[in-house]
Amino acid sequence: MREAAAFSAAAEQAASSGEIEQSAREILRSLDCERRAGSVGPQVMQLIKPRS
Repeated sequence: MREAAAFSAAAEQAASSGEIEQSAREILRSLDCERRAGSVGPQVMQLIKPRS
């Protein structure tokens, strides 16, 4: 999530200086990081307990 925040800040800075294409790239990087961070955690198969 820290990496996503850094990309988001870079996107905001690029947008404020008029670099729209660079800002768009940074936004996409930020969204990708957020998506990957959301999938970190136990996977479904790890949650299923085997029967004894």
